[in-house]
Amino acid sequence: MPQREKLITAFLDAQGWGDAAQAEVPGDASARRYRRLTHSDGRKAVLMDAPDSEGGPSEYAQTAKLSDGKMVAFTAIAQQLSMRGFSAPKIYGADLEAGLLLLEDLGDDLYAPVAAQNPAMEKQLYEAAIDCLAAIYRSTFPQQMDSFEQSWTVGAYDEVALLAETDLLLDWYAPHKGLNIEADKMRDAWRNAFVHLEGQPSGLTLRDFHAENIFWLPERQSVFRVGLIDFQDAVMGHPAYDVVSLLEDARRVVSSDMIDPLITRFCDKAVITNEAAFRSAYAVLGAQRNAKILGIFVRLAKRDGKAKYLDLLPHVETLFAANLAHPALSEIKALFDGAGS
Repeated sequence: MPQREKLITAFLDAQGWGDAAQAEVPGDASARRYRRLTHSDGRKAVLMDAPDSEGGPSEYAQTAKLSDGKMVAFTAIAQQLSMRGFSAPKIYGADLEAGLLLLEDLGDDLYAPVAAQNPAMEKQLYEAAIDCLAAIYRSTFPQQMDSFEQSWTVGAYDEVALLAETDLLLDWYAPHKGLNIEADKMRDAWRNAFVHLEGQPSGLTLRDFHAENIFWLPERQSVFRVGLIDFQDAVMGHPAYDVVSLLEDARRVVSSDMIDPLITRFCDKAVITNEAAFRSAYAVLGAQRNAKILGIFVRLAKRDGKAKYLDLLPHVETLFAANLAHPALSEIKALFDGAGS
């Protein structure tokens, strides 16, 4: 878009990066675009290009507590994480109205390729990520955050938001698989399962914490070796959610012999004394997240023409089936068994 390019050029000129070499960085399933910038003096940065969606937030985004591309959500959470020493990208420049950010370049070492190329490092990588999540959970974050003269309220990951996400399975995955599921009965079953989320204080939940969204920064120390991105949809929720996101990765198989010790490690580091209750919540949120992902992957394929996401369904279906084997999910499992799943 020529007009968009004019805005980008003006922004980079104002930040002193107008003459930097630019290279596109592969994006994700969102509408955000990224460019890596290399200044003539060797400095590097990343341009995030994320214009506001037209017409304001969708009804689903509001219900599910999504930022819907609001740039202030990213900058506010990034600054709060950075203030506490966590390795979110530093913000070098911002034009929130235009949807443009100039960010610290965290490099190329995403967890997924590093683990694939160095299998012997997987345990070290995942222990560092678990320790980082525990440290985030033990930190205090405000719900109201100010950033660049704007304000952002971090929503609560409540029953309404959780159900909005599980409905994606009913709307997209169930028709795709020919499943006959009564929506009202399924929602009631989820509500009963969500009882297992009570009793543990909420904390900042980054919501999309997995191997393609975190970087390995070995030159840093302790939990700060984990670089954080894609946290603009963060909410205040149960600490098991991000642990599930990491260990039940929709795009890669985490070594099964590591999972139980990592869950225990998180409970120890986060000072969660009732590990049995945490594991029940882990199973419920695993089912909830995998139900959402099954719906999203089918939607990406059917609505958005991204057929590659159908190739990921068998792995997520395996994770979902394992979740449903937990007693806390027995009612939901019975509904799926009766639907021909």
